[in-house]
Amino acid sequence: MARDAVHLALDVNSLADQLHAQGLKTLQVHSRATDRHSYLLRPDFGRRLDETSVSFLKDYSRQHYAEKPIDLLLVVGDGLSSMAVTQQAAKLIAEIQSRIPPHWTLGPIVIAQQARVALADEVSELLNARMVAMLIGERPGLSSPDSLGVYLTHNAKVGCTDADRNCISNVRSEGLVHAAAAKKLLWLCEAAIRMQCSGVALKDESDTGGFIAAAPGLLVEKE
Repeated sequence: MARDAVHLALDVNSLADQLHAQGLKTLQVHSRATDRHSYLLRPDFGRRLDETSVSFLKDYSRQHYAEKPIDLLLVVGDGLSSMAVTQQAAKLIAEIQSRIPPHWTLGPIVIAQQARVALADEVSELLNARMVAMLIGERPGLSSPDSLGVYLTHNAKVGCTDADRNCISNVRSEGLVHAAAAKKLLWLCEAAIRMQCSGVALKDESDTGGFIAAAPGLLVEKE
């Protein structure tokens, strides 16, 4: 089952239809990996957009986000388990959408094929987003081929590393349920805004109460 999850193609149109039913706009992009074979052999291809996608996002950004940036951009990537995306992504996005502060601008949901985590950095940079969360299928385990990971990056741009991201893993009904994952993500987003960073500089204290670590030895109370 784990091997099948790695090779199973994501039904992009079905996912887009689910998100449209939630009242959300979607954009579709593709990495430089032309197929699953090249995606698995060349991870670097999965981290960058193909030329068509770059041109498309540049034009879209000029039309819609030249004046006001996106506060939170959600990118959905097939990653190493399209099964995880199919089963978890729309449910998690619905929970996130229900918790978004009303004054935030939530960008269109970008669906990325043959995607690695770092692909979201380029998407975020092109669409002028303050924060980006990549929802992506995790490497399947023997008992969990449907596990979704979420990677949050503040001020993402090409060249960011894993040290710049906060990860929420094992999002699924038998792991971290969708509501809890959405709550954790929004806590991290608020903390990232306050501290103007993410990754190793941002400690996840979402389970300890209403405080955000703003600097070593300093706690800032949430409003």
